[in-house]
Amino acid sequence: MSRIAVVGGHGQVARHLLVALRRSEHDPVALVRREEYRAELESRGAEVRLLDIEQADAAGFGAAFEGCDAVVFAAGGGPDGNLERKRTVDLEGSLKSIEGARLAGIERFVQVSAINVDDPLPPSTEPDDTGEVWRAYVEAKRDADAALRASDLAWTIIRPGRLTDDPATGLVSLGPDVSGGDVTRADVAAVLAAVLDDPGSIGKQWNLVNGDTPVAEALQNA
Repeated sequence: MSRIAVVGGHGQVARHLLVALRRSEHDPVALVRREEYRAELESRGAEVRLLDIEQADAAGFGAAFEGCDAVVFAAGGGPDGNLERKRTVDLEGSLKSIEGARLAGIERFVQVSAINVDDPLPPSTEPDDTGEVWRAYVEAKRDADAALRASDLAWTIIRPGRLTDDPATGLVSLGPDVSGGDVTRADVAAVLAAVLDDPGSIGKQWNLVNGDTPVAEALQNA
């Protein structure tokens, strides 16, 4: 049994992940910025620690990771909303998590990214403000992934397609060249929990969508 720090522990994928980690006999530690989330997340089996991703420095992240064996960076400002938060959450939050893991002596690091963020962005057909925010989101995820790949951590990057709130299917398509598509947040969480227990996933960057293959088999064949 390992203690897993989940950065962005109140996010939609993260809340599924807390339950999935419990099922796989890990102890999840949900890192959140608001005390009001405590009761809900404890009901999902998580230890709750307070961490403001945007305000804390790397040392603060390292302190929050104390006693943990792995980190899952599942935070994100999302592809819409505030432009500045794409930098402070999606990019800088990841960078501080990477450094915090080093400071805490943690090697294992799993990051939730987004599919196709390395591809050139086509000209936006959205209104200027929407297109600018989307570009900032994609660039933040791209740069965070590059920083993690360049680190000395035992990393895995999972890049889901379009996230949905449909019930889990347990069936996915996982691999470096998987094409875009939809994937349930619950299935993303199942994959994240599974890769933590799979040394063969270290140093791998995989796209993830729903498909026809059970998670364990997809992981074995990725």
